[in-house]
Amino acid sequence: MGDSDWLDRQFAWNERLGIAVPALNRDWEQMSRSEQTSVLAVWETIRGTIPDQVKRFEEQITVKQDKLFDEDDFAVSCRLNADIAELASRINGLNIWFRTQQDLDEENRRHG
Repeated sequence: MGDSDWLDRQFAWNERLGIAVPALNRDWEQMSRSEQTSVLAVWETIRGTIPDQVKRFEEQITVKQDKLFDEDDFAVSCRLNADIAELASRINGLNIWFRTQQDLDEENRRHG
């Protein structure tokens, strides 16, 4: 089992958010400096895709808002509102993960 296999296992695909998120199999402090650096490098690549994913969700919200504006059926309006709320929740989740880099960097500096 190579380092690549270990590194792959440190992330898990999140279907709801559309990105892989950290799923560390042991505490950050228990990892070697090299392992931490590898995890941070992969996370930085993943993290770089978050703004594009947010934009895709925002575009879906805009489409649903346009439909909602013209919708007269109450049940359909409720469903569109729920869809918009779900997409907004995903954006919020992505924004939280986007800020995670700072937390990992700070943790790495504290123990470095």
